[in-house]
Amino acid sequence: MSRSALWGLLIGTALMTVLILFGITLPASSADGADSPVLASVVAAGIVGVVFGGVPGTIVGAVVGAVRRRRPALPPQPMGPPPMPPPPPPPPLNDRWSAMVGRCELAVRRVHAAVATVPPSPAREWLERIAGRFAAELPDVRRIADLGRALDADQRHPVTDRLNAAVRDFTSFEDEVGRAALRLLNQSSLDAVRTDLEVLEQQLPHLGNA
Repeated sequence: MSRSALWGLLIGTALMTVLILFGITLPASSADGADSPVLASVVAAGIVGVVFGGVPGTIVGAVVGAVRRRRPALPPQPMGPPPMPPPPPPPPLNDRWSAMVGRCELAVRRVHAAVATVPPSPAREWLERIAGRFAAELPDVRRIADLGRALDADQRHPVTDRLNAAVRDFTSFEDEVGRAALRLLNQSSLDAVRTDLEVLEQQLPHLGNA
């Protein structure tokens, strides 16, 4: 017999026996010479308690035990995802590669600022297109710097020479755009500055084709 059924038998029998005793023995206890009837009543109440209390209690206990056994076990708690590896440290912001890239970025910003000072005209639109192509060379500058940083290239390495040349080209082109913008301030006619803009366009750095 399972533990649940045994507890049902005991509890059901006890409850039914107590109820029967309260119903039978209390009226008889007030009469004289009631020891024998009371004892007989206790025995009878115990038998009836087993039949009418213990048996139903056993059935109820067995059902409860079966339900508890059939209850699905809780699935194990899923483990959390494994911790992500720490990200690689960012490149130092004050190394010489970043300094050279920063100088090229400064040249691009200055070129756009110089173009913005020119009065609206077809010549300025041409100059804006040249400035846009100039800015498009910056990703190549950054890739060259990343390569030099990855190789830990020294001052004599070819990648160092290439980035130094890019800095010179960007700085020189910045100066040329400044001169062209100054001429456009005084002469906005496209025909008057067409040759200057064509020459300036030919001086654009082309790092991707180097």
